Amino acid sequence: MIQVFQPGLGEEELAAVAEVFRSNWIGHGPRTRAFEEKFAEHLGVEPDRLVFINCATAGLFLSTELLGLGEGDEVVLPSISFVAAANAVAARGARPVFCEVDPRTLNPTADDIARALTPRTKAVMVLHYGGYPGDIAAIADLCRERGIALIEDAACAVASHIDDTAAGTFGDLAVWSFDAMKVLVCGDGGMLYARDADQAARARRLAYHGLARPSGFGQAGVSSRWWELDVPEVGRRIVGNDLTAAIGTVQLSRLPGLVARRREIVQLYDRELAGVPGLSLPPPLPEGHHSTYYFYWVQVAPGLRDEIASELYAAGVYTTFRYPPLHKVPVYGATGKRLPRSEEAAERTLCLPLHPGLDDADVSTVTAALRKVMESRRGEGAS
Repeated sequence: MIQVFQPGLGEEELAAVAEVFRSNWIGHGPRTRAFEEKFAEHLGVEPDRLVFINCATAGLFLSTELLGLGEGDEVVLPSISFVAAANAVAARGARPVFCEVDPRTLNPTADDIARALTPRTKAVMVLHYGGYPGDIAAIADLCRERGIALIEDAACAVASHIDDTAAGTFGDLAVWSFDAMKVLVCGDGGMLYARDADQAARARRLAYHGLARPSGFGQAGVSSRWWELDVPEVGRRIVGNDLTAAIGTVQLSRLPGLVARRREIVQLYDRELAGVPGLSLPPPLPEGHHSTYYFYWVQVAPGLRDEIASELYAAGVYTTFRYPPLHKVPVYGATGKRLPRSEEAAERTLCLPLHPGLDDADVSTVTAALRKVMESRRGEGAS
C-alpha cells in the first residue's frame, strides 16, 4: 500500500538518539534548548520567543490560555481545520466561530475572516492548509487594525514563507507540529512561538508546572535550597525532551532536502495529471509564496470523491481528506450553520500520497491509478 504520509528518518537520527542515551539524560535539558535555538535561526526570530513542547495541540491549548480566553469570547477560525483548534477554543469556555475558505486553496481569505468578526471576537486562529501560506499577510494586517490577536496553526507549514517572512511569524502566537506524520518529525513534539517576550516567558513557565525557576539538580549550587518551589500560577507539564529534540535537530538540518523532494513529487503530479478530464489540481502559489508541500490535493465532481478513494485503495493507493468541516461537528454547537464553499470543498477534495519515501515509480503508480479511475467516470460530471 502506498501511504499518504510517511516520516523520512535514517541513520543520522539513530546516531543522535544513541548520543542522548550515552549522555544518561533523556529528559528536558540542553538538547531541548539547542533545538529551540536552531529552530529560531530557521524562522529568523529570537530564541527566547520559542518553547519546545510535547505536541502542537498542547501549544494551541496554551495559546488560548495565554490570551485569557473565556466565557463570552469568540475565536474565528476556518471550518476546514484540525479538530484540536476548535477544542482549544471550546475548552476555555469560548465560542469557536467558523468561517468560509476558498474552495480551491482551502485557506480562508482576509474577507472570509472579516465577515465572521463580531464585537466579541478576541482572536483569529488560522491554519496554513497543506503548507500553503495563504492570505496570511492580509489576515495579519486585518487583525492588527482591529486589535485582535492572531494565532497561526503552522502545523503543516514548517518551511513555508512569503518572501523573507516565515509562516507562523505573521501573528502573535503560533505552533508547529513535529508528530510522526509531519514533514519534520520527532516522533511527537511541537514548537510554540510568542511574538511578545513577556508572553513567551509566561508560556515557558506554564508549560513547566508554572515554575518561576526550575527546582532540583539544575539548581544545586545556584540556590541553597534547590528543592523548593516557586509557583506564581498554576501550570502543567507539556515540555519536550532531549530525546525528541535530538531527532528534531537532525531533521531540521535535513529539512531543505526533505522539502525539495516534496516539491519534485508535486511537480511530477502536476505534469502527469495535467489535463485529466474532471480533475482539478492545486492552484499555483502566488509570487513570493513558498510552501512546505505537506498536502497534494485534487478535486473532482461532487458525489464522486468517496468512490474514487475506495477504488484507489483497492488498487493499493491510500488517500484521505483533511480536514472534515468543523462546523458540522455537534459538540461545537454550529451544526445549523451553512458554509457552502467549505462544504463543497470538503465533498470534492482528496489528498494524494506525498512524502520523501515515494520514488518516481510510486508517483507514476498513483497517477496511473487515478487516471484510470477518472477515465472510467468520464461523463459523470466535471470538477
